[in-house]
Amino acid sequence: MKELEKTYNPSAIEEKLYQKWLDNKYFHADAERGKREGKKPFTIVMPPPNITGQLHMGHALDNTMQDILIRYKRMQGYEALWQPGTDHAAIATEVKVIDKLKSEGVDKHDLGRDKFLEACWDWKKVYGTRIINQLHKLGSSADWDRERFTMDEGCSKAVQEVFIKLHEKGYIYKGSRIINWCPVCQTSISDAEVEHEEQNGFFWHINYPIVGEEGRFVEIATTRPETLLGDTAVAVNPDDDRYKDLVGKMLKLPLTDREIPVVADAYVDKEFGTGCVKITPAHDPNDFEVGRRHNLPEICIMHDDATINCPGSKYDGMDRYEARKAMVEDLKELGLLVKVVPHSHNVGIHDRCKTTVEPMVKQQWFVRMEEMAKPAIEALKSGELKFVPESFGKTYMHWLEGIRDWCISRQLWWGHRIPAYYCDDCGEIVVAKEMPEKCPKCGCTHFKQDEDTLDTWFSSALWPFSTLGWPDKTKELDYFYPTDVLVTGYDIIFFWVIRMVFSGIEQTGKCPFNTVLIHGLVRDSQGRKMSKSLGNGIDPLEVIDKYGADALRMTLITGNAPGNDMRFYWERVENSRNFANKVWNASRFIMMNIEKASAERMAEYDRAYAKDADASLAENAPLTLADKWILSRVNTLAKDVTENLDKFELGIALQKVYDFIWEEFCDWYIEMVKPRLWNDEDTTKASALWTLKKVLIQSLKLLHPYMPFITEEIFCNLQEEESSIMISAWPEYSEKLNFASEEQAVETIKEAVRAIRNVRTSMNVPPSKKAKVFVVSDRQDVLDIFEHSKSFFATLAYASEVALQADKTGIGEDAVSAVISSASIYMPFAELVDVEKEIERLEKEKTRLEGELKRVNGMLSNEKFISKAPEAKIAEEKAKLEKYTQMMKQVEEHLAQLKK
Repeated sequence: MKELEKTYNPSAIEEKLYQKWLDNKYFHADAERGKREGKKPFTIVMPPPNITGQLHMGHALDNTMQDILIRYKRMQGYEALWQPGTDHAAIATEVKVIDKLKSEGVDKHDLGRDKFLEACWDWKKVYGTRIINQLHKLGSSADWDRERFTMDEGCSKAVQEVFIKLHEKGYIYKGSRIINWCPVCQTSISDAEVEHEEQNGFFWHINYPIVGEEGRFVEIATTRPETLLGDTAVAVNPDDDRYKDLVGKMLKLPLTDREIPVVADAYVDKEFGTGCVKITPAHDPNDFEVGRRHNLPEICIMHDDATINCPGSKYDGMDRYEARKAMVEDLKELGLLVKVVPHSHNVGIHDRCKTTVEPMVKQQWFVRMEEMAKPAIEALKSGELKFVPESFGKTYMHWLEGIRDWCISRQLWWGHRIPAYYCDDCGEIVVAKEMPEKCPKCGCTHFKQDEDTLDTWFSSALWPFSTLGWPDKTKELDYFYPTDVLVTGYDIIFFWVIRMVFSGIEQTGKCPFNTVLIHGLVRDSQGRKMSKSLGNGIDPLEVIDKYGADALRMTLITGNAPGNDMRFYWERVENSRNFANKVWNASRFIMMNIEKASAERMAEYDRAYAKDADASLAENAPLTLADKWILSRVNTLAKDVTENLDKFELGIALQKVYDFIWEEFCDWYIEMVKPRLWNDEDTTKASALWTLKKVLIQSLKLLHPYMPFITEEIFCNLQEEESSIMISAWPEYSEKLNFASEEQAVETIKEAVRAIRNVRTSMNVPPSKKAKVFVVSDRQDVLDIFEHSKSFFATLAYASEVALQADKTGIGEDAVSAVISSASIYMPFAELVDVEKEIERLEKEKTRLEGELKRVNGMLSNEKFISKAPEAKIAEEKAKLEKYTQMMKQVEEHLAQLKK
């Protein structure tokens, strides 16, 4: 057995241990080995971090939770695969590379597509592995031999296969539809990438003149007057009696030379606004649907950068908001602006660049979602898929039931290019793995590939099976798929989770995972979201450098419940580090004492324990009451922690391990056995040392998934039979170690010790002052408990001597008492307190309190103070009066008792 360093220094062990794990391939999962050894598979796919990424607290929480589960299952004997990888992150990476090139004076378009993509791959080489190396520092035990990238050859093959299959099935189509357009990133984005935030704005009420009826108008209200240029109708409800005579009439569209019709459509709410709605099919999703129903023209009045596209108009080329101001002024001059009413409304913004999104009609590629959504809905309803917490299933269901066709094309260069080719002569579109040699329609041999790339989420939707070799039939896919648990934040349920589910079912016929474990955000100590703009982000690497990875991991899981946000406090990290120190120091103490028992004697205990029989433990390795108590407690702990982990209650399980190690093992059991270790005559020393080692090993195993580094270092120094704690067996509950009566007995002892300590504390008796302790009970079984525990009870109770008796015979009237559930405890007063010194101390305290009471009473009887002082100050002084009065009463009673 090696010796632990005097103090726990995480930086001295963490990198060394992680490299050991890598060198020994402990993280590697093998399908063939699993099948050969009859192991069950357990698979988690890592949500692939972006290659633009820097490890942040969200990553740290997400990956710590996954690592806890994978380490737990690995120790349980599963062939546990944690599949890692990174995401090309189309828009995010392209923006970073564009900015980098700009700083070098290079423009993306001057560079050209091929050269720009080279720059993106260069970026990936530099930054792609950075976050992976940071995850190493966190202790992530992912199978790095299998690391994947969403644009590697295999994943790209899967993307192409899915696109072509869905196109052949009629689920992918190209069409002109309303999409979300980001004027800054200059690309379409999906509904899931649009955040809606409440903004203060206005309703501009505008009169549209009725053609041929001088002085008669239709009043509409709009939050976006600039889109008026794209109006192709005004709609009213067909049941609205106010406007029935207007349906079919023409209106003069202000600020233009066009006339537009009044149409009747049930979409219009009669009760809202004026009951007349301007219809701009090219710039509003609802108007688009109305336009299609009435065959209205779709007039796009904006360029891709959100400047006005209206040749011949004074507004042409203006920014959309600049045009808004100009148009409102012009409407006012024409007498057509009725009024402007403040109005708070939801505005869609791009989640990445925070630009207000512009709905526009554009030619894009879409996935039909109606049919693909059905099996994804059924998966949740049937129980094939479940969410933890269950309530997040509602978010999933709400999104799926209202899902619209998914716009999958992006006007970017970095990403999976759409495998569609256009005939130069007839425009025929051919979807294929490679550019066709000849047009199937006209025979032309000249083709051009679609310039667009696919939405990032199209490729990450395939992640659970593309990473395992799909579309090829690999042994990994056969063994490890479907995966078991997906761990992710609630903010990407619809981004990613839903898309993985419908893609997995569509391509493999199976739901890609059975459980989605949802976690919340890591917020700062004030409850604010961590962000660059607030400057409140905390770098996990800084925490690791200062306190170690184990302390960070423990902090992130302590008190953490699935789905809930958590607050990060530096004080909690210090508490976690203090716990690590406690474990280290307790282990060091045990290891320093273990040589007091011969290796042969310890082996005898191991053999007796291995026989799995109470008799062998009793005969060959006698255990004391305290030994059985702690063995029983760690045995129950193993059962409880296993149950909690199986229910994904990671925070509850950790709290139980923490409480057991700190309180029961360190504060109670180690203190109980110290007299045995230090007494050369004690014949139970070997059983104490065997129990200490046994319980420590079990505790380290239960703690390992949470704090892998410190547990590995101690475990490997404590024993030589196993090379690593992470491949050792997870503790299992054993009925033979269920010592219920011994547990109850020790709880009685603990109750007595607490009662004695409370009495001594209330009387300010220092621990060094020993006193005789009488335990009085008319129950022999209770007295027997104290008889069998005398050696450690005396130490814990600061007793000079312990007397056990059935009544109060021989106990002085002045004895101080404490009552527990099955006995009374007495201590002679004179042995606890030096009466003369205590009287002197209490007289001084009485004088001090008299002064305090005089001051407080003086203030509270002063009318000036009462009339002028703040209420809080008066309340504070009244509270002091009450406190000092109570203290004085106690001091006087105590003095009277002492002077008898």
